[in-house]
Amino acid sequence: MTENDVIEFVTGLPGVVAFTAAQDNGAPQAAWGDTFFYYDPDDEPANRKMPFATIVVKDYEGFDTASDLNRPGVFRVNIGVGRAAFEELLGYPPAAHAGHHEALDYRVPDRILPHPVYAAQSWICVLNPGDATAARVRALLTGAHARVAARHGTGERATRA
Repeated sequence: MTENDVIEFVTGLPGVVAFTAAQDNGAPQAAWGDTFFYYDPDDEPANRKMPFATIVVKDYEGFDTASDLNRPGVFRVNIGVGRAAFEELLGYPPAAHAGHHEALDYRVPDRILPHPVYAAQSWICVLNPGDATAARVRALLTGAHARVAARHGTGERATRA
């Protein structure tokens, strides 16, 4: 999967708005090139506060560097999957991630991993989804979309399981 494949797939889901940060749209320079996916069937930009998935194309120095995204051609798909899916995928609950963090290599491509910064909030990630993970990534994106769509209008945060 390429970044464009992911964007095309996610924006094909009902009510999804993708925002790719760039200089011309007023996004902060640190986020330029990153894509954020929101569930916004009402097309109300004020409602786009918390994405349910993102694509990140570079490290955020001093904050999020564990995936070494500054390598050529490397990108990371991040998905808020909820507590139950997180535990099913990784074998431990999000709240227990701190005890597993140091043992993980977040630079490995095409592998489902806990998000290096947001695992405790039930986020997973995959660098450059390929043969081993592409189908699962599509399913996880569809599931994250369904979760946020089900919560639309209830006032709940999309990251809750």
